[in-house]
Amino acid sequence: MTNVVGRPALNSVGPRRLALLAAIVLAVVVVAVAAAMAVGGPGRRVETGIVVAVQATGLTSVQGFSIRTADGRTVDFQLGQLENAAAFAPGHLAEHKISLIPVRVTYIDQAGNHVAVRLEDAP
Repeated sequence: MTNVVGRPALNSVGPRRLALLAAIVLAVVVVAVAAAMAVGGPGRRVETGIVVAVQATGLTSVQGFSIRTADGRTVDFQLGQLENAAAFAPGHLAEHKISLIPVRVTYIDQAGNHVAVRLEDAP
């Protein structure tokens, strides 16, 4: 079927082709979102490990901390503005140091330092 100008009419493309195209676009978006979540988003990185040191002057005044990863590396972090500070207060790091329960740290690199922007109990 053609329209007045001689081009195929939109309905000749077929609903199956449009549905397939929509499904492909949706799949690409889902994969992109999943990849971003897995690595923590653009410019973000994630490390998981046991808290081995906390630099603080009190429970509410944590400046930095260090974790030991499963492969034996020690990674140092400065504490940045946490996006989930209400769910994981920085003072909770001291409890993790004592309990040896791992933490998951999402961070960015800033001026040569790892700056933590999100803290979570490790799965």
